[in-house]
Amino acid sequence: MIAFANAKINLGLFVTERRADGFHNLESIFLPVSLCDVVEAIRTDGHDIAFTTQGRTIDGDAETNLCVRAYRLLQRDFELGGVEATMLKNVPIGAGLGGGSSDGAHMLKLLNSVFNLELSTEQLQSYAAQLGSDCPFFIENKPCYVHGRGELLEPIELALKGQHVAIIHPGIHVSTAEAYRGIVPRPATFDLRQIERLPREVWQQSVTNDFEETVCMNHPAIEELIQTLLHEGSWYARMSGSGSAVFGFFDKPIELKSIDPSYFVHWGQVL
Repeated sequence: MIAFANAKINLGLFVTERRADGFHNLESIFLPVSLCDVVEAIRTDGHDIAFTTQGRTIDGDAETNLCVRAYRLLQRDFELGGVEATMLKNVPIGAGLGGGSSDGAHMLKLLNSVFNLELSTEQLQSYAAQLGSDCPFFIENKPCYVHGRGELLEPIELALKGQHVAIIHPGIHVSTAEAYRGIVPRPATFDLRQIERLPREVWQQSVTNDFEETVCMNHPAIEELIQTLLHEGSWYARMSGSGSAVFGFFDKPIELKSIDPSYFVHWGQVL
């Protein structure tokens, strides 16, 4: 079985509080987009997972990959058989697009089907939360207002489905630690649940990303990229998550003449 593990972008991101457990509370809207990895799971006669990757190079031991961790997680509670799992990696790694989280969540859904586990959506979301804060979102994969550590989801209606979106990754690595280093938690400046009432002409000023200030200070090319998209006609452009990918909404695809040709550029749509 094959699944298309799509990326997400963040509409706004407010870091509101540092928690006693060392994590941070945040508020954001996660929006699924068409840029995706491809994950496959085929049942075999063996008793373990055989995992291979294609496409982008993924550093680290296979056991740390969320696809393998998804199998290990279910293996603790069920007598899983063997599976041959393959991933074609297209989504830039460590870009704030949730690619790894999506891979793990979609592998959970694949394994649920391949082994006829009959897990409910709620059960799959519970397992996904054990993989990572962003993973539960990709189980239902619909626009959501996200809060807590990122695991608390409230579906939200947005008139953005089919909107054209340019996603650009400048090849800059921004670690989570670096992104949080300059953060001073504070209450959200805008209630993102009210975003549909906000004219899109003022999104750029109101729907902000708390990570941008520090990340763009350390990496000016990211701020330059945001400004370039706005100059090219995007009606809303922001860094996604903790970076370093940037996205911009357009009413129709255009030729982005001012973008460095070495950057990863993807034209897609909101799902």
